[in-house]
Amino acid sequence: MKIRMLAAADVKAALPMPKAIEAMKQAYVQFSTGRATVPLRTHVPTEKGVSLLMPAYLHDSRSLGVKIISIYEDNPKHGLPTISATVMVLDPETGFPLALMDGGSLTAIRTGAGGGAAADVLARKDARSVALFGAGVQARTQLQAVLAVREIAEVSIIDPFPEAVQRLADEVATWPNAPQVMLGRTPGEAVQIADIVLTATTSPVPLFNGNDLKPGTHITGIGTFTPDKREIDEVAVGRARIVVDSCEACLEEAGDIIIPNAPIDAELGEILNGDKPGRENDEQITFFKSVGIAVQDTIAAALVYAAAKELDLGTEFDFS
Repeated sequence: MKIRMLAAADVKAALPMPKAIEAMKQAYVQFSTGRATVPLRTHVPTEKGVSLLMPAYLHDSRSLGVKIISIYEDNPKHGLPTISATVMVLDPETGFPLALMDGGSLTAIRTGAGGGAAADVLARKDARSVALFGAGVQARTQLQAVLAVREIAEVSIIDPFPEAVQRLADEVATWPNAPQVMLGRTPGEAVQIADIVLTATTSPVPLFNGNDLKPGTHITGIGTFTPDKREIDEVAVGRARIVVDSCEACLEEAGDIIIPNAPIDAELGEILNGDKPGRENDEQITFFKSVGIAVQDTIAAALVYAAAKELDLGTEFDFS
């Protein structure tokens, strides 16, 4: 039996953003229509940290896998990142492992692609301006995904670390179809002109005043995933139609929704499947909240493995 090992560069080469966005749509539909088996995320604490196990099986695409995320706060003292992630692809016919791959890059791509799928369904077709809160890896892929589904002319980047903002701005300038990057705007200024607002931060408190949103704005929030933290305030949430990746997960983990006790209108998979409507008019404010679900990792990893075999990426070795 052979297993393929795939590094971050292999994952990125195997899963371009447009392909990832279409995969997320498939994953959301299978999840929301009950055609996916997704056990609850398992927490395994140790004396030094915690590991989270996220398995899933998607019945239609026959994708089987598990992601393991470890969070160890003392790791930086040893020159290691606080968070590490690994994804394993399993053969649905035999249960044997087929591939082991870097989970950090996969998570960034699939999270960005999930936001891209939401923007494709919920943002106005004529959306041209973006307010991006955050300048890290997740912010980068959120912006890449929106650029894949809308013709964006300009983006305002807001982050407390100017050097991070400049790094991302310099990188964006090298992208094909690069929008104009606007620096130095306040959160209020950026939101007031934005057609799409993306939040990808670790902030425990709201990033902007919901009164600054103009009618027709779409918001994607992916940064917070605990019930006591939120990036979006109750004003914005109160003005918006709320769409989520998973009702169950968001009602347990999404402070943006839990704190104001906001009603959820739909899962994105229900809209993609045609069970519920997408954007209803050009004045409607929409808010997609995602805490991440295992079907995203599993379908993305299966695609990476298939492409890696075709492109001969990574290293294959005998596991028997």
